[in-house]
Amino acid sequence: MASTAQIGIVVIGRNEGERFLACLKSLAGFDGPLVYVDSGSTDGSVAAARDAGASVVELDMARPFTAARARNAGLAVLVDQGKPEFVQFIDGDCQLVPGWLETASDYLATHENAVAVAGRLRECHPEKSVFNRLCDAEWKQPAGQVDAIGGIAMMRLDKVQAVGGFCETLVAGEEPELCLRLRREGGEIWRLEQDMALHDANMTRFSQWWRRSRRAGYAYAEGCAMHGAGPERHYVAELGRILFWAGLLPVVILALALIGGPWARYALALYPLQVLRLVPRGGAERAFFLTLGKFPEMLGVLEYWVAGQLVGARKRYEK
Repeated sequence: MASTAQIGIVVIGRNEGERFLACLKSLAGFDGPLVYVDSGSTDGSVAAARDAGASVVELDMARPFTAARARNAGLAVLVDQGKPEFVQFIDGDCQLVPGWLETASDYLATHENAVAVAGRLRECHPEKSVFNRLCDAEWKQPAGQVDAIGGIAMMRLDKVQAVGGFCETLVAGEEPELCLRLRREGGEIWRLEQDMALHDANMTRFSQWWRRSRRAGYAYAEGCAMHGAGPERHYVAELGRILFWAGLLPVVILALALIGGPWARYALALYPLQVLRLVPRGGAERAFFLTLGKFPEMLGVLEYWVAGQLVGARKRYEK
């Protein structure tokens, strides 16, 4: 790996096991500051990180955990260690692709308005389950200037500091929210065509997918509450779709069923029609789960509206 002295890396994780060892292996040879932020692992991750030469932060788990809080803790260490120009964020269940650090840092160095850049994130084992395939399809996004990127990305550290870092109270969706604030300050967010990292979701059960979708609904509701009234209309469209497909339409179907007649069946037919409408965008499998996913997302929305400020609601989403 080439010299990357101007880059620092922040890894966050909890009990990732072999996935974390693979993550560390992908960083072997990196000669810049490396920080690992652990959120209560009991599988030896802390020791493995120290053996790999990382500075380790062990979060106080008496406080509610969020990935944003973990990333900010890593940023604080990088600042204390000399404040590199760029910071690469990566989760402990991911592996960086060789050459990505050089590609991303070169792009930021030659595009002064760019404040954050990401590449292609791929799922390690899409063949393992339908849910892994859904993740891989989700990661596949067009290259170019975008509104937001995910948590695996390289950013200008000083620009992230200038807007106050990640919002630590957000259960999820902290990356798009940060990108929104960066864009408000004139920064550009870019996604490149180059491969960036491999992600190992290891999502093999329906319950895992349901929980992840519910968490997304929570994030949409929370993000919309924060910035939905702004000019970006942050998550307004996403929340509107959830409320229609899993809120209003089921109520209408139930009301029509109580009245009697064929109208309830006609309204119910809107769901398969929606699946058919989405098929050209990603195939039948993804279309089906995008439609079904509105129901766990609705549960997440309701959870935010009812109990969004309670620690108990947040802790259910800890990794």
